Amino acid sequence: MNEGNSLEVQDLKVSYGGIRAVQGISFSVNPGEIVAMIGANGAGKSSTLRAIAGAVPHSGIIRIGGEVVSTIHPEEIVRKGLSLVPEGRGIFANLTIQENLRLGAWTNMEAFDANLGKAFGLFPRLRERRDQMAGTLSGGEQQMLAVGRALMSRSKILLLDEPSMGLAPKLVLEIFAILRDINAAGVTLLIVEQNAVMALRLAHRACLLELGSITLQGTGAELLENPKIREAYLGH
Repeated sequence: MNEGNSLEVQDLKVSYGGIRAVQGISFSVNPGEIVAMIGANGAGKSSTLRAIAGAVPHSGIIRIGGEVVSTIHPEEIVRKGLSLVPEGRGIFANLTIQENLRLGAWTNMEAFDANLGKAFGLFPRLRERRDQMAGTLSGGEQQMLAVGRALMSRSKILLLDEPSMGLAPKLVLEIFAILRDINAAGVTLLIVEQNAVMALRLAHRACLLELGSITLQGTGAELLENPKIREAYLGH
C-alpha cells in the first residue's frame, strides 16, 4: 500500500471571527481507506475538509504521507495528491464537460489523455456529453463531473463534501457505487455526508462530529449499530 495515500490530522482548529467551528480534533485516514464523518448541520464537517485542503485559515498539523502540509498553499496541497470535491460541486457552468476536466488536470497535463480516459471510464455519461455545457447537466451528472475533475489531478486522497446532496435515491446509489470503485483503485477517501446510512455502509471507519469535536469513532458497521447514532441520524 502506498504510504503517500495516508492523511493525518492533529489538533485541528478552525475559527470564524470569535466562533470556533472546529475544536481541536485529531484523526487519521490510512492508505486505501474510506473514512466517513457524520454529524448535524453546523457540526464543523465542511470546515474540517476545507481546512485540510488549505481553503480556510486553521491551526494544527496536517500530514499527507507523513509530510506536513499545514502551512503550504492550496495549489501545493493538490500537487501533493489531495483534492477536495466541495459541497455544491463548484463546476464551471459556462464551460463544457471536457473543459472542466481539463481545468482539473492542471497539475499533470502531460497525462491528460490517459486520465481523461480513466474519468470517462468511470463516468460513461460524461464521455457521451463531453461537449455539453456543464450548467445544463442534471445534479447527478454535475456531481460525477466534480468527482471526475478532482481525479484528473491524479489524486491519491479525495475529500468529498456531501456527494449525495440533492440527488434522487437511484443516483445516490450510483454515486456511492462509483466511489467504491474509485477506492478499490487505490484512492483514499474522506467523506462528509448527511446520508448517514449510505456513508456508514461505505466506510471502513467513521467518526461523529458534534459542535466541532469528535465524540464517537469506530468502524462504519459499529457506528451503524450504535444506539445514539441510530436514534439521532437513522431515525430509529
